[in-house]
Amino acid sequence: MFSLTPETRFALDAVRQASLLVREIQAEMVSPALTKDDRSPVTVADFASQALVARLLADAFPDDPLVGEEGSEALRTPQEADTLEQVTAFLKRSFPEADPASVCAWIDRGAASPAFRFWTLDPIDGTKGFLRGDQYAIAFALLVDGEVQVGALGCPNLSEGYRPDPGGPGSLVIAVRGEGTWLAPLDGPETFTRLHVSTVSDPAQARLLRSFEAGHTSVGGIDLFARKLGIAAEPVRMDSQAKYAVLAAGEGEIYLRLLSPKKPNYREKIWDQAAGALVIEEAGGTVTDLDGKPLDFTAGRTLANNRGICATNTVLHPAALQALA
Repeated sequence: MFSLTPETRFALDAVRQASLLVREIQAEMVSPALTKDDRSPVTVADFASQALVARLLADAFPDDPLVGEEGSEALRTPQEADTLEQVTAFLKRSFPEADPASVCAWIDRGAASPAFRFWTLDPIDGTKGFLRGDQYAIAFALLVDGEVQVGALGCPNLSEGYRPDPGGPGSLVIAVRGEGTWLAPLDGPETFTRLHVSTVSDPAQARLLRSFEAGHTSVGGIDLFARKLGIAAEPVRMDSQAKYAVLAAGEGEIYLRLLSPKKPNYREKIWDQAAGALVIEEAGGTVTDLDGKPLDFTAGRTLANNRGICATNTVLHPAALQALA
């Protein structure tokens, strides 16, 4: 079992509370009648999730900066008054003192710059999965001196760390540097089991973890990569950093973030990778960029010194990098 320090206890509690809040918002606001261009549920959930974690951080570690994805500028405009009202109403369930001004202030705590010690948060990773009523994740990590020390993922629609199961108990995954990656249900008793990556060594049997959405990756490039490696196994398709939990649980072997031809200079945001990278590494996997370089979390709010992501079960990493080259 990992050490239950104040930091790991806080990461678990914050991610659980944010995950359960976001699950409530998904249940109440996402419906089949939702039009394709109506992103209001995910907007409300994104802001509410960040506000909640920032509010909890202010109590637990008031001196620690938060590097988050969202800012409240848009929420403060007259056009978004209804959205701010909805965010505030959801937060009042946990914090009766919540009002529009305090909610915006909580959100803006996430505008901090990285420091020697700081937390980073992706309040909802996988927005399109969220809007489909499918997979998404809340990703939260503590970094000290450029190294991720604690990484937590909340995956409300994923059971046992790998199985899509909307309405199920969900998954709470935590990794502690030097102490492994562990899984407990989001709902129910906090009983942890240790996760380990798979031992598949034959590239033909490797299961690629792939997104439903093209986003910042290159679909054609991933197809070419699969052919280079001779991969015959069916890919595992899933949105969000939930894929990191699946790889850590041994239910997939390779995950790539290739550069999209439309965005050749794109660099990953640190909140998109910090928690998931430690989750995979502490389960025995390996995460580098596409050139095989370690991820550098000292360059600000992005991985400015890295190109893309290559995550594997370690034994397949040399073959994956060779195919990428």
